[in-house]
Amino acid sequence: MVSKNQKKLIKSLNQKKYRKQHGLFVAEGKKVIHELLDAKFKIHSIFTVDESLFDLPERLVHVITVDELKQLSFLSTPQLALAIFYIPESKPVDKEALIVALDDVRDPGNLGTIIRLCDWFDIRDLVCSAATVDCFNPKVIQATMGSITRVNISYVHLEEFLHSGFSKESIFGTFMDGDSVYQKKLPKKGVVIMGNEANGISKVIESSIQERIAIPQFGSDKSTESLNVATAAAIILSEFRRS
Repeated sequence: MVSKNQKKLIKSLNQKKYRKQHGLFVAEGKKVIHELLDAKFKIHSIFTVDESLFDLPERLVHVITVDELKQLSFLSTPQLALAIFYIPESKPVDKEALIVALDDVRDPGNLGTIIRLCDWFDIRDLVCSAATVDCFNPKVIQATMGSITRVNISYVHLEEFLHSGFSKESIFGTFMDGDSVYQKKLPKKGVVIMGNEANGISKVIESSIQERIAIPQFGSDKSTESLNVATAAAIILSEFRRS
């Protein structure tokens, strides 16, 4: 049975201020939870309809009913378990490697997908502006499908970060009017900046960018909407790795 205090805690973790206050986040589903456990994320507690799914001390495991899980879950279709983990400390950023930076990306699904892309293309560091959606948002955690365990995510003052030892030639920004990424000589290290879904890269960050790149449009209908930021990130990162 789930206590009122446990339910209150879990529901509060849907909000960033309470995640920060408690230092905790929620993960759902057997696969995601096992990925976090295998990566040595520290677990606070777990609520499951099947205790045999997890080899954990009894004090951490709460066996509940399907109906109780539905009441706790943030998903439209609850899975077999929900767990609370402690938020880990981020590690120093490796500035001698390729880094992805996000300038105010707001959609949890987009951030989750970009984290998965970083994992796929072996990008160890993802740097986010303060206004970018929190990576420990339950929707982001779900969208990463466990990739959050393999990508170091840091929230920084992005303008200051870009002026902390990078040459302008190593800072790439994605723009509609940039040079074709297919014709650009791309380095093995540096920073690739993706902008906000509606407004792109902000003027403040744009002033720090010398290398403007774009994914050229091949269709003749120029009224076509710009690419989704996560889709664009997949193409851009593929080109950086191919080069």
